[in-house]
Amino acid sequence: MQQENPSNPIITRPGPSRRFCVAPMMDWTDRHYRFFARLISQHALLYTEMVTTGAVIHGDQTRFLGFNAAEQPLALQLGGSNPAELAACAKLAEQAGFVEVNLNVGCPSDRVQNNMIGACLMAHPALVAEGVKAMHQACSIPVTVKHRIGINGHDSYDQLCDFIGQVHEAGCDTFIVHARIAILEGLSPKENRDVPPLRYGVVHQLKADFPHLEIILNGGLTDLDEMQAHMRTLDGVMVGREAYHNPYLLAEVDHRFYVDSQPRPDRIAVLEALRPYIVTHLDQGGAMNHITRHILGLFQSLPGARHFRRQLSSTLHQTDNPLALYDELMTDMEHRLQPRDCPLQPA
Repeated sequence: MQQENPSNPIITRPGPSRRFCVAPMMDWTDRHYRFFARLISQHALLYTEMVTTGAVIHGDQTRFLGFNAAEQPLALQLGGSNPAELAACAKLAEQAGFVEVNLNVGCPSDRVQNNMIGACLMAHPALVAEGVKAMHQACSIPVTVKHRIGINGHDSYDQLCDFIGQVHEAGCDTFIVHARIAILEGLSPKENRDVPPLRYGVVHQLKADFPHLEIILNGGLTDLDEMQAHMRTLDGVMVGREAYHNPYLLAEVDHRFYVDSQPRPDRIAVLEALRPYIVTHLDQGGAMNHITRHILGLFQSLPGARHFRRQLSSTLHQTDNPLALYDELMTDMEHRLQPRDCPLQPA
């Protein structure tokens, strides 16, 4: 696929466009969120929550590898470090229809560290390279890596370049770089998203030093204009919490990043398009809040936003007919968003 960088020649790369990616987020980017997000943006590359190799190999593959075709383009993120297991999962990912398989080298939680998963692997570039090589040999879809700019004790720029160099030689051409180090002792995962300072300049330097690689910026991105400015040099951006808490941000993505002239869907149209999906989920025995918990931010900063959140997060649990409440809420929000008639001004 041709991917255009505003200040560089067009580069031909296999797989999906990564100009705008929605980050993998545990407990958030499940299949219901992804279906909802796809109703707003047709082109953004979506990622699954991180799934461990053990869960894929020994668990319910329908659960961990299943998705709705409407979610495409969709990438699978894996957590693991055993090359044979990573290879087996990469092959399964390709068979399941994912367009990319991504290795997590950025999660700082104690639980994953104890299993040699996530950011702790930045101290072991040879092991990451071995895993990437095994994955690359096992499948024909792109193998990518999401990582930090370092971890405590391994946070020099030379060490970062050595990491990228070894992993690239193993077959990885795309690096999604969270522009913070991870501090693996003493900080929680949440604190690791806020306390270490963002260093976007390091990511831009990586692109200058590795111009042939695809470098995607991640970490703290909330403003679309700022994202476009970064993309004068970089190949793409990955957005996490802003895309979740303010999902209508995605309505601008197709026009800004993919030159798609189709009109953006309005919020009420998104709710209407989501309704059949909700009905199907309810018919299959699911709970409505499995889906509606992901849409609470749809009207962020607009009249009625608090009412919308309260109805779906509280009132929904108190009604015997949640679908009727959903329908009433759609009508209510449509009314709240209608322009108010202005009184005539004297001539």
